[in-house]
Amino acid sequence: MDIINSLAAGFAVALTPINLLYCFLGSLIGTAIGVLPGLGPPATIALLLPVTYAIPATSAVILLAGIFYGAMYGGSTTSILLNIPGEAASVVTCLDGYQMARQGRAGVALAISAFASFIAGTLSIVGLMLLAPPLAAFALRFGPPENFALLVLGLTMVGYLAGASMTKGLLMACVGLLLGTVGLDPIMGTQRFTYGIFKLSEGFEFILVAMGLFGIGEILTNVEQTIKAEVFQPKIRGLLPKRDDWRAAAAPIARGSLLGFFVGVLPGGGAIISSFISYALEKRFSKHPERFGRGAIEGVSAPEAANNSAATISFIPLLTLGIPGNASIAMIFAALLIHGVRPGPLLVTEKPEVFWGLIASMYLGNMMLLFLNLPLIGLWVKLLRVPYPLMAPLILVFVIIGAYSVNNSIFDVGITIAFGFFGYVMRKFAFEPAPLVLAMILGPQLEASLRRSLIYSRGNLGVFFERPIAAVLLAVALLMLLSPLFHWVLRRKFSGIVAPPSEREAAGGKSDVTLK
Repeated sequence: MDIINSLAAGFAVALTPINLLYCFLGSLIGTAIGVLPGLGPPATIALLLPVTYAIPATSAVILLAGIFYGAMYGGSTTSILLNIPGEAASVVTCLDGYQMARQGRAGVALAISAFASFIAGTLSIVGLMLLAPPLAAFALRFGPPENFALLVLGLTMVGYLAGASMTKGLLMACVGLLLGTVGLDPIMGTQRFTYGIFKLSEGFEFILVAMGLFGIGEILTNVEQTIKAEVFQPKIRGLLPKRDDWRAAAAPIARGSLLGFFVGVLPGGGAIISSFISYALEKRFSKHPERFGRGAIEGVSAPEAANNSAATISFIPLLTLGIPGNASIAMIFAALLIHGVRPGPLLVTEKPEVFWGLIASMYLGNMMLLFLNLPLIGLWVKLLRVPYPLMAPLILVFVIIGAYSVNNSIFDVGITIAFGFFGYVMRKFAFEPAPLVLAMILGPQLEASLRRSLIYSRGNLGVFFERPIAAVLLAVALLMLLSPLFHWVLRRKFSGIVAPPSEREAAGGKSDVTLK
């Protein structure tokens, strides 16, 4: 009953005219960002952070959250019509969505994608509403040692899931931790690593680093890519799926929603991972796996349900534990901190209007997105025709203006440009910037929890192993770090039994490294 009353209070907040407007704007902007290749949700949220300074915290988080889950909706449009994912989580949708479009079923593919996203998003919001309050109550038992262990686990998992190389992810996380130490000591209040530069006494502004890494860095990377994509523009007709389409898509939508729910809780690229796993499972379970990749409606509905479910449920670690699980959530975390709202176990009780207002706005946002996506397909197709080299200068000007507006400082503009070039160079060497961003946010909390724990235990490191919750969390983090070693041992153990793929292929066999 308390949940129903709280949700009703949340709708009272979300249904105010100003919050409805921000919910609509977030959904619209998110859809456009998902449609347009080259500018993802983290970059967009980073660019819009200065805009949220002048609005209330609840309105700000409603706007930014709408951009995040709206991009998951929009990414399917460009995947189906262009065969290029507008969002990383929509990569798998290209496989069957584009083939459906070529077969004259673009309308059905776009519709089933929108309906799958709506169903999965709504179910995951229900899960978020039911799970977040009890998890937050459990997290109230956390002291400094448990918080430290949780932050270590979060950073370890982010490094593990950030890209193809765990080593590179952890290295970027270490850089983020170092950047987080610049400024004032969190316990003593003394300056450190400022080198006599007064502006650095406040540390690196997170928003400047984010705008540089994700804004300028992605612009420089995308401009040098000379990809000429042909927009496949059939007549969009027959939008409503037929009974056979629903019969084929119903079970994949349910499985994708459930899978995305569990995978999305993990820090890292939950939406991306869940979409790939969902596609693989549907192909495995299908009685006709040969249809996948040739226009199977299950290959569109399942991954779209999974990535939208995972995107919504990824708010649980943020709202209940104060742990941002991916770059977009980290930006929303930063926006809340800027407004003086501390995400974590006390958010439900101290700021119920923010927590329940956000959940209620997600219900509304999902309904808005369902009605936005299909009627605006013609507009998105026209936007896709705009060459990226023409859009890039406009985005760059917006970044510079946003950086200057933070403190009205040219020094801040220089910091943003410097991190923009740093992000570009890191991408050239296949280093993902997301672990750096997350570590930079979590680093000061990690240090403060560590030092408070040691002060509490008078320098005894055993405090992290004497408390059961902290010990379990650290053990899981250690297993995550040692997982590459386990893979190496297993490869060595079975190397004499199973020949490497190259040798099997040379002998006329087929590689096992395929999606079956």
